[in-house]
Amino acid sequence: MHDQQTNTQRRRVLQAMAAGGMLAGLDMFLPGVSRADAMRRAGEAARVQGGPPRSVTRDFHIRSESIAIAGGRATANTVNHGVPGPLLELWQGHNARLRVHNHLKDDLTSIHWHGLLLPFELDGVPGVSFPGVAAGDTFEAYFPVRQHGTYWYHSHAGFQEQVGQLGPIVIHPAEPEANPADREYVLVLTDWTFEDPARLFAKLKESSDYYNFNQRTLVDLVDEVEQQGLTQTIKSRLAWNKMRMSPRDIADVTGHTYTYLMNGQHPTANWTGLFNAGERIKLRVINASSMTYFNVRIPGLPMTVVAADGQNIEPVDTDEFQIAVAETYDVIVQPAPDNAYTIMAESMDRSGYTRGTLAPRPGMSATVPALRTPPTRTMVDMGMPMQGMAMNDESGQNMSMPRHHGGAQITAMGGMAGMQHSQAINRATNPVADDLSHMGMGNSGPVIARHGPDKHGPGNITVAQAERYRLADRPTGLADVDHRVLTYSQLRNVSVPPDKREPSKTIEVHLTGNMYRYMWSFDGREYSQAKPIDFPYGDRIRLILVNDTMMEHPIHLHGMFMELENHQGNHRPYKHTISVLPGSRVSLLVTADEPGRWAFHCHLLYHMEAGMFRVVRVAPASEIDHA
Repeated sequence: MHDQQTNTQRRRVLQAMAAGGMLAGLDMFLPGVSRADAMRRAGEAARVQGGPPRSVTRDFHIRSESIAIAGGRATANTVNHGVPGPLLELWQGHNARLRVHNHLKDDLTSIHWHGLLLPFELDGVPGVSFPGVAAGDTFEAYFPVRQHGTYWYHSHAGFQEQVGQLGPIVIHPAEPEANPADREYVLVLTDWTFEDPARLFAKLKESSDYYNFNQRTLVDLVDEVEQQGLTQTIKSRLAWNKMRMSPRDIADVTGHTYTYLMNGQHPTANWTGLFNAGERIKLRVINASSMTYFNVRIPGLPMTVVAADGQNIEPVDTDEFQIAVAETYDVIVQPAPDNAYTIMAESMDRSGYTRGTLAPRPGMSATVPALRTPPTRTMVDMGMPMQGMAMNDESGQNMSMPRHHGGAQITAMGGMAGMQHSQAINRATNPVADDLSHMGMGNSGPVIARHGPDKHGPGNITVAQAERYRLADRPTGLADVDHRVLTYSQLRNVSVPPDKREPSKTIEVHLTGNMYRYMWSFDGREYSQAKPIDFPYGDRIRLILVNDTMMEHPIHLHGMFMELENHQGNHRPYKHTISVLPGSRVSLLVTADEPGRWAFHCHLLYHMEAGMFRVVRVAPASEIDHA
């Protein structure tokens, strides 16, 4: 208990200094030899080494060990004595033999190879694809490597991921890189707590806003009245109170307990990636955190995004991107020869950050930006409709005449309407201004469907009455920044996905929750209450995700990639994890060509543990019909 209190006090001192912009250069006070050696080793551990294509055999030893981390000491689940675990490099077209050794005293464990295409029995989800790895046992995954890109691995057993059991994966392509770089680094972003994760979860169940210290004040009330008038302010306040949620609820778990790390390093340690003059650097950014969305930027250095979730996209120039839990992005940068640059990864709720440095020499650093003002939820996030609003898609096409396919109505966005949950909307033809900020609506995409009569029971406290297309929206907290921001609408596959069939089946899933009671689910039913979602083997499926809650959810499908319908024609980008904005409706296409039982869940760890988890069963239609 004393060690935890000491670690917590130390962390809060560092957080206070960070918020005040006092950390830049603090590492100069560390002993010179140890500082330089630690920085060199941390930098080299994150560097992608490459080499000749080959099959790989790798052992992963899982232990519970006391380690120095996040400015203190803690017991962690290490992989080969490290947090994060070692970088796994594989080669497309060759084989991988991966052995997981469980040295934990009593606990079952697993490793899920996140985003990798492999037989479902090797996917690493206890109770779904295999029993798990018992204490003292070894589990071997042997499979041909069928893809390339940036991925990661992590435990899928209990809260082991939160205590460090994770690491990066880089798979080298069989063909030459489309966007080659002279040097590559992985950037593994994580959130660390000195609290017992089970106790943290219990606190959330007792009070969902336990870690949220950014609540509204009397000053905020006065400001709201001045900006939008008394009547609208009262309506807005009553609406939020009815939902038992605050517009300041951006993240369930915040910097009050979390320390944010880059490649396992505290911001004061200043993880550094070195470069030579003139080099093109590829940064493979992995959000391996349990609960934290990060906003990533490199002040003074533009980025070119070349891959999302391991899959190549047509290059997109940007200055900042938001990365959801479990996503990966590859970016190319070309730093000036003698400059140092801060890699800034700020938590979405602005309660903390982690940072690193790109520099030509060890010991260099750049200015660390101060934390920005915390964002606020809008009525759009609540799924509130606006009467008389014109319903046009991004191109300006009027969407008042949904086309038909298979007896169901499909909007111009590719989203299915008229299903059991949602209903087609009557679209007005009188145009109104898109800027609804005076009513707390913010700038957002068009309404493409309205929620049906199913309220999803006690497991859901609200519904998105207006379901919006929000793939072109800037992510939460980045709407008003004065530089370029990546949106999902910009992601364009470099090739055309081979399956060009129209979907034969549409499945609509609502993301549901009761924040007040910390209940999370799909369609109002927790995992223990729900049946599998059936994908007939070989079928083309349209998967519709509707977020009825007022928080982002990173939804991950194991075993198969999803094609995001984002107005890029046939060049739909592949995603294994899709962040669904509040009040939004997302359409994805899936070719059900990987037989087996696959996990399908929100990748916010405590949401998944609370019940936001299902099994997708891919089997011949004859087996599904008789199941």
